[in-house]
Parts: sequence; C-alpha cells; structure tokens
Amino acid sequence: MTATGSKRSLWKRIRWLLFALAAGLLLWLGFRPQPVEVDTARIERGTLRVTVDEDGETRIREPYLISAPLAGRLIRVELEPGDSIVKGQVLAAIDPGEPGLLDVRSQAEAEARLKAAEAALRRAQSQAEIARAEVEKAERYVERDRQRLAEGNITAPLLADTEHALRISRGNETAAQSALDIARFEKEQAQAALLHSREIAEDETAGRQFEVVSPIDGVVLRRFQESATTIPAAERILEIGNPEDLEIRIDVLSEDAVKIRPGQRVYLENWGGPESLGAHIRRVEPSAFTKVSALGVDEQRVWVFADFDETGPPASSPLNPEIPSGGRTLLGDGYRVEARVIVWEKDGILKAPSGALFRHGREGDWAVYTVREGRAALTVVTRGRDNGIETEIVAGVTEGEQVVLHPGDRVEDGVTVRKRETDD
Repeated sequence: MTATGSKRSLWKRIRWLLFALAAGLLLWLGFRPQPVEVDTARIERGTLRVTVDEDGETRIREPYLISAPLAGRLIRVELEPGDSIVKGQVLAAIDPGEPGLLDVRSQAEAEARLKAAEAALRRAQSQAEIARAEVEKAERYVERDRQRLAEGNITAPLLADTEHALRISRGNETAAQSALDIARFEKEQAQAALLHSREIAEDETAGRQFEVVSPIDGVVLRRFQESATTIPAAERILEIGNPEDLEIRIDVLSEDAVKIRPGQRVYLENWGGPESLGAHIRRVEPSAFTKVSALGVDEQRVWVFADFDETGPPASSPLNPEIPSGGRTLLGDGYRVEARVIVWEKDGILKAPSGALFRHGREGDWAVYTVREGRAALTVVTRGRDNGIETEIVAGVTEGEQVVLHPGDRVEDGVTVRKRETDD
C-alpha cells in the first residue's frame, strides 16, 4: 500500500468517527431529560396575619322607628328618605277625628302605654347609671395601671387591655344614654297622646291634630307611610337615624367566632373607595342562628359588631352636603363591605406561599420542593399558622431559599427544573 492510499484510508476513518460522534451527540440532545419549567418563590421573613374574611354591612347604631302614638287619620307625609331633620321638627301629624264609642277603652290603653313608657324610662335610667359607674371604675383602673407601668410593676400589654376596657365602657355609656333618650321620648309621646285624648273627650269640637316630632338630628332612612290614610295606634310611619353614627355588622361561622375577641382590628375592603377602612371589634353575640348557605347547607352563624376607628373629626357630614364627602362618610345604612378580622398577627415570621406546601409520605408530613443547583430537592418542613395565602415555616428551610409553587406530577426529587419565563 502506498503512502497516498494510507492517508486516504486514515481520513476516511476520521470522517466516519466524526460522523458517529455528531450522530451520538444529536441523539443525546434529542433524548436527554428536559428541565421542567416551574414557578418559584423565595422563603422570607415578614409579618403574618391570620384573618377571618366575611361580608358585612354598615348599620346606623341607634335607628329610631317613628310610629303612631294613637289611632286616627295620618296627614300626608312630605318627608322623603335622605331628607335632613332636626330635633323637635314635626315629622307627621295625626287627626284623631271624632271620639268613637270605645273612648273608655282607648283612654285605658293610652294610660297603659304611658305606664309602660315610664317603666322603660326607669330601666333606662338604671342602665345609664350602671354604665357611668363602669366608666368611673375603668378610669380608675387605667390611672392605677399607668402608675404601675411607670414603676415597672406591669407590662405594656396589660395597660393596653385596661385602656381597651375603658373604651368599651365608654361605648356602653353612650349606648345607654341613647337608650335613655329614646325612653324619655317615648314617655313624652305616650303622655302627650293621653292628654290629647282627654282634651278631645272633654271638648269634642276640639279637632286638634297630634304632631309627632323628631327626637334627634339626623336624616330620614325609610318611609313606611306616604299618602293620607287612617292608621291604627303603633303603626310604623318613618325610620330616622344619625348617618354619622355607623357600626359594622358581620355574620361569621360559629367556628370562626370563637377566635374573635373585642378589640381585634378589622380592615374593610371593596366598599367602593380605593383605600381600606379601619375598625375594631366591639361585641361578639353569645348566641348563634342558622343560615342556609348558597350550596343549601345549614350553617351556624354569629353576629359580630365592629366600630370604625376614630381617626379625627369626619371629613364631611351628610347633614351638610356643601362639604365634599370622603372616606367612611360616603357610607350609609345597609352598605355592603368586605371585612377582614385579624385574629392573629406576628412580625419576623419565616413564611412561604401556601401553594408551595403539600402532603408527603404515609405520615402525612408537610413538604416543599426547594431549588438547589438547578434541581428540585424534596424537603420536609414543619408548618405553623396559615392564612390561606402564606404559611408559617417553623423548621426545614432557611430564609432566602427558592421553593417550587404548585408542583405538578413532573416535579420529583432530583429532577432538573428551570424557572418559567413570564411575559411582562
């Protein structure tokens, strides 16, 4: 064999070797496992809040139902819902007409209503005195605990509890005073109705109209009677109230109600404005009621009442439309809100997105897939509290690690993963 033939044979072998290497490389690239695209998130420290989220509604704290104190012909009611009223303004007028055959019975009924109103007034006075005494007691406790805190004998949370008890007692005093005002008004109405019936009995030609006046400054909320008509005693005519004195009523599941305590913070969202409104729990009712859910399931629900946070004087008043409204003053009676009651909160918590955790193994341990050197690593963790969005991580991972969100069946321990690119 010549030297030229030997060289050609060598190059031929080299070409076949390069061809085989290229083919092998292509086969390897075609059949090698591809990285699984995943969404990831970082383990971080921060504030974790556990909330009870339910729909609620605003309510005027002390609505007044104006009813007919005596039977007769109601003169047409000119007031409409939304009209402003002042204390002492005439809301409706009733013409008793000619005295009928049952004057003795009517007078006895009027006297009975007056006695009932007097008894309700005495009860309201007692409740007001009790509320004032509770406020005085709470003020003494606050003054005592402030001195004890300055001396270092108690902690700041104990003083905060005492101050909260003072706020609650002051709110109860305000409610008791409102109830006392209502009782006085009802007694005056019953007394006036009785005197009016006696005057008509003595002088059948009197023909006077009995005027029903407003006990408060406020607005007309609802009108039950509009046209002139004959109505019996105690028939509803109007409902009035002060729109600046609002509260929030929330119905929650009974299993959530046991977590809620007076004083806990509430955030109100999706009420129509861009910002969240602050409030705090005032009362959790002790009894539940049954409500049928949208799925037809009977649920035990509990009413929870909250007050708006006092952040200063209102920016506007519905009683003065010349001032532009804003914030909570835009809300009225019966408006829908979404309430988030904070039942637990802590800073500096190591947390992960709830979608990263899943059950693993026969024991049902909680685990996550951490991303280490481009591979998914199965990591068992100990979880704490969960709010449905974020979960407290007690042990298993460290701050700054990347975890896989919502891992699918393609994600396994040791598999190569790649962060999914998102279009901005």
